[in-house]
Amino acid sequence: MPHLLQALAALPLLPPLWVLSQLLSNDLDGRSNDGDTRRAHSINDASSSSVGAQLLLFLALGALGHIATHRLIPSIKFYMSKRGICGKDLGKKGTEREDDDVPEALGIVPGAIFIICLIFCLVGFATNHPSKLLDLNSALLSVCFMLFLGFTDDVLEWPWRYKLFLPSIASLPLLCCYEGSRSVVVPIPMRSWLMVDGALTAFGRLLCLLVVVDENADGSIVNLGLFYLVYMGLLAVFCTNAINIYAGINGLEVGQSYVIGCAVLFHNLVEIKAESLSRENHVFSAMIMLSFLGVSLALLRHNWYPASVFVGDTYCYFAGMTFAVVGILGHFSKTLLLFFIPQIVNFLWSTPQLFKLAPCPKHRLPKFNARTGLMEASRTRSGKKEIVNMTLINLFLQIFGPMSEQRLCIALLAFQVVCCGIGLYIRYNLAQLVFD
Repeated sequence: MPHLLQALAALPLLPPLWVLSQLLSNDLDGRSNDGDTRRAHSINDASSSSVGAQLLLFLALGALGHIATHRLIPSIKFYMSKRGICGKDLGKKGTEREDDDVPEALGIVPGAIFIICLIFCLVGFATNHPSKLLDLNSALLSVCFMLFLGFTDDVLEWPWRYKLFLPSIASLPLLCCYEGSRSVVVPIPMRSWLMVDGALTAFGRLLCLLVVVDENADGSIVNLGLFYLVYMGLLAVFCTNAINIYAGINGLEVGQSYVIGCAVLFHNLVEIKAESLSRENHVFSAMIMLSFLGVSLALLRHNWYPASVFVGDTYCYFAGMTFAVVGILGHFSKTLLLFFIPQIVNFLWSTPQLFKLAPCPKHRLPKFNARTGLMEASRTRSGKKEIVNMTLINLFLQIFGPMSEQRLCIALLAFQVVCCGIGLYIRYNLAQLVFD
């Protein structure tokens, strides 16, 4: 991976690192300038006073995870090749790399290192936040399950019906230990649909057959009950599969996950710095994200164009479940979806093919033109005519024209960065217009 691309890969990480440096600086200033008050405060809230030290420890573990992953991948890819767990890069047809065997399922390496880092993190985190120990164990169980499922899928090639069903099972530990609110705040323009002048409307009374409308809050809060748990289970299914179907070129799966992880970490650190009511939950999420970003960046160095390894479904499922874990247990699942704008667009655009309303080939990745050396939108036959495969990648090529695989990946990741920025703007600015 060239030095320029390493610098570009570091750019999404700069905003959260800047906020982290401010947190550490404020923590040090508070301890030196207001020692007596700080000591009194620590008696009441020891976890708050040590949050800077905790984050520094999590950052160090993330860095160690990065080094371990980067050094271990070359060894593991040798064993993958030896066992025949390899594939051909379909984006290199017509080139000298066409017949090269590329080791697959290397997402198992960052996944395993991530779990090891997380176990070490648990020691420090559970000491300061004993009430979160159950959440931590359920998070580990869910991520381990999806890592196992992803690796077996790479080896055995599970049918799609299992890929949709098993993430729901993997999310059960999260849902069983979920102790947060099951209520949602109704946007201000929609509250008149539920209550007017202190009385339920016809629609509000109908809705009460399924959920609970808080009449004391004048219809501003709705308790979804069991439906909220169903929503979170579906969130886990979406996160794992959304990354998996938005793939097909070197570096895209890891790159998009890395950018989303940076956005999540930035959101966590901003909430921690603002000392929000859910500060403990955001410390928990930041702990997970720092290790995740460390191992993902190491994998990206090997998966970047031209890829020496394939990440496989192993990484896609592991990354998706990690996001579901922090979104559910961190209690910011709706904010998390704002960082998945490209994945949502890709899913909606792909719906006709995914639901068999249009022919759907096994591989919908763009086609490499050996004559021009550029990637072009791929097509499939539908009756007597050909249609362009409905993915965001092919849509980009239709709009902006053919481009090299590396340039296409950079363009898609830049779009991911912009969308995450839009998501953060919506969360911290536009949301105030429709919520109290």
